[in-house]
Amino acid sequence: MSRRITPGLAGIPTEVDVVVVGLGITGAGVALDAVTRGLSVLAVDAHDLAFGTSRWSSKLVHGGLRYLAQGQLAIAHESAVERGILMEVTAPHLTRPLPMLTPVNDAMSRGRTAMTWAGLHAGDVLRRTAHTTTRTLPRPRRLNATETLNLAPALRADTLRGGLLAWDGQLEDDARLVVTVARTAASYGADVRTRARVTGATGNRVELRDELSGATYAVRAGAVVNATGVWAGDLDDQVRLRPSRGTHLVLRGAVLPHTRVAVMVPIPGTTARFAMVLPQPDGTIYVGLTDEPVTGPVPDVPVPSEVEIDFLLGVVASAFTTPPTRADVVGAFAGLRPLLEVTGADATADLSRRHAILTSTTGVTTVVGGKLTTYRRMAEDTLDVVLAQGRLAAGPCRTASLPLLGAASAEELRRCAAPARLVRRFGTEAELVLATAREVTGLADDDLLTPASDDVPVTLAELVFALTHEGAHDLDDLLDRRTRVGLVAADRVVAEPLGRRALELVATGSQPITLG
Repeated sequence: MSRRITPGLAGIPTEVDVVVVGLGITGAGVALDAVTRGLSVLAVDAHDLAFGTSRWSSKLVHGGLRYLAQGQLAIAHESAVERGILMEVTAPHLTRPLPMLTPVNDAMSRGRTAMTWAGLHAGDVLRRTAHTTTRTLPRPRRLNATETLNLAPALRADTLRGGLLAWDGQLEDDARLVVTVARTAASYGADVRTRARVTGATGNRVELRDELSGATYAVRAGAVVNATGVWAGDLDDQVRLRPSRGTHLVLRGAVLPHTRVAVMVPIPGTTARFAMVLPQPDGTIYVGLTDEPVTGPVPDVPVPSEVEIDFLLGVVASAFTTPPTRADVVGAFAGLRPLLEVTGADATADLSRRHAILTSTTGVTTVVGGKLTTYRRMAEDTLDVVLAQGRLAAGPCRTASLPLLGAASAEELRRCAAPARLVRRFGTEAELVLATAREVTGLADDDLLTPASDDVPVTLAELVFALTHEGAHDLDDLLDRRTRVGLVAADRVVAEPLGRRALELVATGSQPITLG
């Protein structure tokens, strides 16, 4: 039986090779890298998996085109390489090609159109140098006005001259990627704990408090890795960050009907920045993304400002016949980017997204910066630094060729007999999800697979699995992180009874769990 993610600290070891603090995508990636090199690992988070920045992204696997435009060639290439690894090796079940359409209209001057087209070709060069196939990400191409409207009928036709079509990667869900990486780490033997707060740390010891019981523990370690993102300075006061806030809006799909591609709308007054209209697998649409500096204490859950909401609506309005209004915004979310403070940078948009690995005077190794797409490389570099310090001995990194749990080719996934939603979210483990729910609850498939409502596709089967295999502890874990129902407040209300039912069924299940 594979090991599972556990809330609380009961039964933790008193000594391990590596303690990882923080279970966003970076911390989960470090835990997986370390354990697959043969090291013993304890990975902890004060809250839950993907509690922080990792659940507030655009849900994209970027190829680094923006960084290329800024002259950051190294990070652009790194992003393209890591995108290819995610889409073709480690998580093909959680990623998919996303067509991205830039309408060529009155808002796009001929000069900007030419520059954008050149940029898309440069992005295709990145794809080729990263050895990502055209089967995964096709080449960019020009479209006429008719072809453009066929892909996005809600666009304004009166000012449209055509379109530029390119491709990038899209995640099923950023939090689902974090959970899957963490579960994969646990399957290799990492001890993954949530509700486990680090109250003190040095390079060879951490003090922890169980947030469920209040009990305290001390663990000795060969190395301690601080992967807490925007909260990194709380654990190591030598780390200086300049966080920036990125906000997205959530719309119902019917607001921009039959939009089958991401739509890129140029932001006025910039040369290479765009607002994005991003259709999601659950039928919603995200509109993003802002880049606002943040000062003061870092909140647990950032809140979008009304100014950002109005800004995004204003930018995309010019592209659509009936643009979305404030009344169409059914949800909004914001995340904080953990950007390193750089002397001479006036705006957070100008700060490099390259990650950095710092070792404090106490010996704690901190990894900050970077982006979701490059998490695997960040983890590899972090472990390489730790091993270079001579405190531990381990084998080489394996994660570039290591599929995550559920990973399979598109052909294999199409052959899966489980419901399509479960296959999208769990890959080849979809049948395990359903079989686990059957065993735990004794219910028939009709009960386990009926969605909460027409607008809320979450099912009882996946909620039960979140509790039995994914470390979910309460309703917030289920609705805000294992599924993303909480992004729309009205949908969360609809799904709450189903979440409570899952909690009750798992708590009172008459049969022990023997699967997985």
